[in-house]
Amino acid sequence: KGGSLSDGVIKKILLSYTYVAIWIFLSFTVIVYNKYILDKKMYNWPFPISLTMIHMSFCATLAFLLIKVFKVVEPVSMSRELYLSSVVPIGALYSLSLWLSNSAYIYLSVSFIQMLKALMPVAVYSIGVLFKKEGFKTDTMANMLSISLGVAIAAYGEAKFDTWGVMLQLGAVAFEATRLVMIQILLTSKGITLNPITSLYYVAPCCFVFLLVPWIFVELPVLKETSSFHFDFVIFGTNSLCAFALNLAVFLLVGKTSALTMNVAGVVKDWLLIAFSWSVIKDTVTPINLFGYGLAFLGVAYYNHSKLQALKAKEAQKKAAQADEEGGRLLEERESEGTDKKSESQN
Repeated sequence: KGGSLSDGVIKKILLSYTYVAIWIFLSFTVIVYNKYILDKKMYNWPFPISLTMIHMSFCATLAFLLIKVFKVVEPVSMSRELYLSSVVPIGALYSLSLWLSNSAYIYLSVSFIQMLKALMPVAVYSIGVLFKKEGFKTDTMANMLSISLGVAIAAYGEAKFDTWGVMLQLGAVAFEATRLVMIQILLTSKGITLNPITSLYYVAPCCFVFLLVPWIFVELPVLKETSSFHFDFVIFGTNSLCAFALNLAVFLLVGKTSALTMNVAGVVKDWLLIAFSWSVIKDTVTPINLFGYGLAFLGVAYYNHSKLQALKAKEAQKKAAQADEEGGRLLEERESEGTDKKSESQN
């Protein structure tokens, strides 16, 4: 009353901000933690495939316990054909995305990696158009080009530019974007929705198997020679626990708010990481870096705004259709009642 917010609305707003804060904190922690472990100047354990496999085995074990032993979550019924045709390709793409993104931390700064991640909407939209899940629009493509231009300027201004590191991160973005589109095509279209625990239950073992092959040839021989290394359960245990918690936080954020909220929160997280990288890790951030990322940021913000407007228009259209349907049904009922009354009076 009097224009003031009700207690229920205030509680909902506070909860939404809490979910956003939890996701930003966990995402921030996992990124910085992975950088700490993989960077040769810090913990100095440059084995991204091994780290990803540790994450996957930890997540798969926890998911198995929560579903099969403690029965916290109901498993999703899935046939072998569906698993092979849908989950396996998604697992392969996810393993490649994680492998390449973790590898990039060895060569690039945290701040520059976040700038390159601004290309995710570009990759998702382009692959969506390629697979005919998105319609080609000239204004959207112009927006994608502005984001790409901004990232290109940021890359031009990067003080410690590493070509191999950039290729790894761009590959990670491409595989992750393809995975997101494949989830729509292979699972959502079949009416299957997986929460983080069930998705890890099915996808994590698949990722582990896919990573096992390159690990045997690339990292295992080097690890055998590194006889001085001792597995630190505290470091890798807490790191894996953060990765698992992040998966739950994603579900919490998207489930209680929306995917669009996560995109907006992701932009806030990126700016925080850039500031942290510059002030604490002492990464070099140049004015050209910031100008380029600022341009890309505006493009991403406009893209998110356009998606929000499209969602609102779709929701309004849906409500209008429901109202028309309801009105038509009421009219039919009234006409039917009028016919019945006329029939009774004639009798």
